[in-house]
Amino acid sequence: MTLNIAPTTSNTTITIAETKPKEPKSLKPSTLTRVLHHSHVTTDFDAHRFKAAAAQQLQPQQRSQETDTHLIASPYNSAAHLLDISALERQDRLFALALTYLKPTRADYATAGYTESFNWTEVFELLRAFSEAEDHTWKRRTYYVVIFRSVLLPDVDSDYLYALDAHSHREAMASGGLLKYWFGAKDGLERNLATCIWRNRDDARLGGQGPWHARARAAGSVLYEQIVFTTLGLTIGDGVESWNLSDWKEDAA
Repeated sequence: MTLNIAPTTSNTTITIAETKPKEPKSLKPSTLTRVLHHSHVTTDFDAHRFKAAAAQQLQPQQRSQETDTHLIASPYNSAAHLLDISALERQDRLFALALTYLKPTRADYATAGYTESFNWTEVFELLRAFSEAEDHTWKRRTYYVVIFRSVLLPDVDSDYLYALDAHSHREAMASGGLLKYWFGAKDGLERNLATCIWRNRDDARLGGQGPWHARARAAGSVLYEQIVFTTLGLTIGDGVESWNLSDWKEDAA
């Protein structure tokens, strides 16, 4: 189905800064097809989870800095986990770029409402700006969203949890349709949230067919006290003038 194991770090203090991300300056079509090479961005999980570090790839670069078409689309910043935006259709590429700015706006995201837990307004403002930069008129589009809420067992094997998640994410990226994967850090009651944003349901189904996903599903009973999956449709209206999250319907388009 989708990624269903989220690594955690113990004794993690989460600080959520409710600040609006800085919009990239001098947006031009060329800057929206090639980005700063991922090696110039940190590999720290927390920076990607809570500070939208992947957005650094979209900032103006010096001529001497290497660029590429591979985007950091998760807390994993390594070659096998990157999204090749050159293989995406325009709207999917623009949305993937805007999603580099996604981050939580409250510390209780593991249990709070999904819509209220992230800086969605800023993401869609950026998507509108990116579309305008390419002189593109955004047309209504629905994406497939998976929300994974969990309660870990207190004696969980964190190394195995990480291995399952990392390998499962690599499998999912091979399908080419996973635009964003985000996972948080467990709270004091072992609760956590992870989420995936796919181009469509078929991509999610394909991305979850690998052997590591099978291992992750099989390991659920020894890793989790509770697991809850929710699937939603994220519809972005014409011109990015509106957006809505609702229960997924198979005829969504």
